[in-house]
Amino acid sequence: MSELSGATAAAAATTAATATATTKAGATALGKTSGAGGPGKTSNAAALKRRRRRTALVGWSFILPNLLGFAALTLVPVVFTLLLSFTDWNSYNTPQWIGLDNFRRMWDNDNFWTALSNTSWYAAGHIPLTMAASLGLAVLLNQKLRGVAFFRTAFFFPYITSLVAVAVVWNMLFSPDAGPVNQLLKAVGMAHPPGWTTDTDWALPAVIITSVWRDMGYYMVLYLAGLQAIPAELYEAARVDGAGAWKRFWHVTVPSLRPTTFFVLVMLTVSSFKVFDLVQVMTEGGPGRSTLVLSQLIFREGITQGRFGYSSAISLVLFLIVLIITVTQFRFQRRNER
Repeated sequence: MSELSGATAAAAATTAATATATTKAGATALGKTSGAGGPGKTSNAAALKRRRRRTALVGWSFILPNLLGFAALTLVPVVFTLLLSFTDWNSYNTPQWIGLDNFRRMWDNDNFWTALSNTSWYAAGHIPLTMAASLGLAVLLNQKLRGVAFFRTAFFFPYITSLVAVAVVWNMLFSPDAGPVNQLLKAVGMAHPPGWTTDTDWALPAVIITSVWRDMGYYMVLYLAGLQAIPAELYEAARVDGAGAWKRFWHVTVPSLRPTTFFVLVMLTVSSFKVFDLVQVMTEGGPGRSTLVLSQLIFREGITQGRFGYSSAISLVLFLIVLIITVTQFRFQRRNER
C-alpha cells in the first residue's frame, strides 16, 4: 500500500514537472514570437507613412500649379489694388499715401454715381431676362423632337462666338436708318422707331438685348442638365393627381431646379456687374454717359487717365458690392433649404 502511494506521488511529481517545463517553453517561444513581431509592425507603420506621404505629394503636384496661378493672378493683384486704393499714383511718381481721399472723391463724383446706376439697371434687366429666356429654351429643347440637337447647338453657338463680332453685328441690326430691326418695326406700323445705340434712352436696352441673346445659350445648357436630372416619377405622380402641363411646370420643374437656378443667379450677378467689353464695343459708354458702367469707368480712370489709385478705389467698391450681393444670395439660399 505504501509502495502504491509512493508510485502515485512520483507520477504526480513527474506530471507537474512536465507541465511546468511545457509552460516555460511556451512562454519563451511566445516571447520570441512577440519580439520578432515588434519590428515587423514598426516597418509596416513606416511603409504606411511613406505611402501616405507619396499620395499627398501626388495630390499637391496637381493642386500646386492652380494655387500658384491663383496667388499670382488673383490674390496678389487684389491685395495690390487694395493698397493702391489708399494712394495717389499715376505710374510716373512714387505712390503717396492719401488715406480715404480717393473714396471721398468718388463720393462727390457724378461719373461714379452714373456708372453705378447704369450698372445696376443693366443687371436688373440682364439677369431676369437671361434666366427666363434660358429656362424657356431649356424646357422647349428638352422635348424629344427631331433635330433638337441642332437647335441646342445653334442657340449655344453665340456664346462661343467672338464678342466683338457679336457687338458689331448687333450694331448693324440696330442701325436707326437701315437696320433690320427698325425696318421691321416700320413694317408693322411704328412711324418713329427707336434710335437704339444712338439714343440716350434706348442705348442701354440695346446692350441688354444683345447680352441676353449672347448669354442665354450657355445658361440654357445648365438648365438642360438640371431638367434631365429630375426623376420622371415626379411628373408621372403629378399626372396621376390630375395636374396639367402648367401646374407640373410650377410644382415639379421649378422647385426641382432651385439649385440650378441659384447657380445661374450667382453667375449672372457677377457677370452683370463686371460687364465691360460689350459696352465698350457697342457704345463706348455713350451716347453721353447713358451706358457708362463701373468697369468702363475703372478702365478710363486707370488706363486712359493714368489715375491708378482712384481707379483702384472704384475697383475695390465694385468688388465689395459683388461680394455683399453674393454672400446675401448664399445666406438666402441656405435659409430656404432649412
